[in-house]
Amino acid sequence: MSEDRHREVERAVDIALIHYPVINKGGETIGSAVTNLDLHDIARAAQTYGVDNYYVVTPYTDQHSLIQEILDHWQTGHGATYNPARKAALERIKISASLETTIAMVTEQRGRKPLLLTTSARVQENSLSYPETRLRIEGGEPILLLFGTGHGLAPQITESADYSLLPIESITGYNHLSVRSAVSIILDRLLGVR
Repeated sequence: MSEDRHREVERAVDIALIHYPVINKGGETIGSAVTNLDLHDIARAAQTYGVDNYYVVTPYTDQHSLIQEILDHWQTGHGATYNPARKAALERIKISASLETTIAMVTEQRGRKPLLLTTSARVQENSLSYPETRLRIEGGEPILLLFGTGHGLAPQITESADYSLLPIESITGYNHLSVRSAVSIILDRLLGVR
């Protein structure tokens, strides 16, 4: 698809990596730690596929400080001149204290509340297919894709979302991708050249 073709469709897609509330292996609601790899790799995928904003959602102020320290290094420190491409990708990252705050920020930017789409390794009751989601994106509907850390999004998030994307199917029965890998696959299915 040419660059002109990308401009024809005004896409309003944002992603959020949720660190709280998520679940652990035992199904308990927890808060997970931010990782440097998730910041870099998901930002690069967002840049590649034209996602406007990548929200990192955590209520923990020490995690906010860590994120900001990493961003400062790559946006204004030595990393900015060492790797300008990384700087451009990391500019998409926004720090948010909660999903509610994130929704409010997206709503303000887009002029209306986004469609909330969760992702999961398991089929959810309110599943939406990739072709259906692509049609909504191509129609200009604001979309906020929610990705979970730990062992996935907590029930209060999945139950409050509009839909959940169908899981990425495994051909081997192994179904435990890193969130970085899942984000890249899902963005390619929804926003990639077809």
